[in-house]
Amino acid sequence: MEILRKMMELQHERGYLDERALRALARELRVPLYRLEGLVSFYPAFRRTPPPKHIVHVCRDVVCCMGRNQQADQTLDQLTGDSDIEVAEVSCLGRCDSAPALVINEEPIAPFSLAEPLPTSESEGILGFLENPHHSSWDADKSKSWKCDPDNNPDLYATVHALAPSPAKLKETCIRELTDSQLRGMGGAGFPTGRKWDLVAAESAKQKYVICNADESEPGTFKDREILAQLPHLIIEGMVLAGLTIGADTGIVYLRHEYTRERRAVEMAIGRAKELGVLGQNAAGSGQPFDIEVFVSPGGYILGEETALLEALEDKRGEPRNKPPYPGTHGLWGKPTLINNVETFAMATAIVHHGATWWHDQGQDGFSGLKFVSISGDVERPGVFEVPMGTTVTQLIDTAGGMHAGKRLKAFLPGGASSNFLSAEYADTPMDFKAMSDAGSMMGTGALIVMAGDRDLFALATNLVKFFRNESCGKCVPCRVGSEKAVDILQAAASGTGSTGAMAMLPELGETLEQTSICGLGQVALNPILSMLKHFPGELPQCTSI
Repeated sequence: MEILRKMMELQHERGYLDERALRALARELRVPLYRLEGLVSFYPAFRRTPPPKHIVHVCRDVVCCMGRNQQADQTLDQLTGDSDIEVAEVSCLGRCDSAPALVINEEPIAPFSLAEPLPTSESEGILGFLENPHHSSWDADKSKSWKCDPDNNPDLYATVHALAPSPAKLKETCIRELTDSQLRGMGGAGFPTGRKWDLVAAESAKQKYVICNADESEPGTFKDREILAQLPHLIIEGMVLAGLTIGADTGIVYLRHEYTRERRAVEMAIGRAKELGVLGQNAAGSGQPFDIEVFVSPGGYILGEETALLEALEDKRGEPRNKPPYPGTHGLWGKPTLINNVETFAMATAIVHHGATWWHDQGQDGFSGLKFVSISGDVERPGVFEVPMGTTVTQLIDTAGGMHAGKRLKAFLPGGASSNFLSAEYADTPMDFKAMSDAGSMMGTGALIVMAGDRDLFALATNLVKFFRNESCGKCVPCRVGSEKAVDILQAAASGTGSTGAMAMLPELGETLEQTSICGLGQVALNPILSMLKHFPGELPQCTSI
């Protein structure tokens, strides 16, 4: 982690990394220059030329594309015409509830949106924000209460304090309650949490690691952002419980670099946990050491894949590893490593505190547990909501204030950009792993993207395929070449120059990517367009018969 940390610090200090700076850093770290060059060329957070006075990043992905309007376009035109401002379109910024999202010099204007004027005088607007970013003093709304928070008090850490003095009891309690609760990983894969903790705990290695994957970077997914901002103590407590359970002394929060505000909240919570004795050489009175550090990602959606994340932590290009072996046995630096995402650690704390029976009671209509859901798109109040598992899509839309402007529901993605399109007839499907799978999609990260009747679904599906093309790490040929070919076919169809023969290739191309890509990115890259065409064949533009 030392190399990438040093490079990120230098980038933050100077604004860019030129050859002179890289040569000096290579000498300091005693590593070959080509290694640093390889990292700079891979990670999007690095730049090689001096930055202008202001750098403006605007999201180009599906939800923000839906949020664009005349006001947004006029603002961007105004910014683009200023020589002191660099405007660049980037992949998802994790602010889909403020679409279209804009970040200025690494500070988001959210909760305000590019589609609406900032609440400043007419003479200021966005340009006034550039000179006086007073809105960046945003703070999380601590007035909210959450069912998953055992104490509604970030200073108590009651769960780990009660169990830590008896490490054997802590381990037995954590694994039993998590197993009985049937909690599954909330990062998208859905692996049983209790089983994962038990498998890593059974490893005999002396050195082990606990990693919180806080690199959610998929369009429509921003629930972890809210948990990081409002409930960082639950994440910390979950990581401490995990560390004491598996016998690890080191925890790492791997945080996407766009979450500048959330980083501040997490670092403050870690500092407070150290003051309370929850972290340190005698973690929560357990007699065992456990501490947590934050590692800021240099960027890239692929880093959400757990083995690519590990490569980054080892100061390598973030390319997924072949599996097996799995991180539970051969993770960071080849040591057993427990990796869960933000929501999983937070929910684990609640389950260990209240017990598995409480967890099952939180669901509705026979389903078990709670779920954080991020809702965006054509709803009145996009945001993050904590709901009972089993809540239907229709109920979720109602929770978000209903359809925007009273429009009718046309389609939705229940699990973010990598899930399959479903039509409005599936709106009574519960949010549940099996229920969504039976409907032909997946719950994924719990990121509901809602699309109204006037939306061009072909354009939106194409936008999603472009996202996966843009974010492919390029390591494996099927993903690198196949995603590019798919985008070419879709763009030709949209322009009126496509052919039915080329479109007919997409299912076979999608099957090839699914079966031969190294990681999940390539395996799902064509899901959006293939599922959209399955449910909405009439959305396909007119193509030639060649």
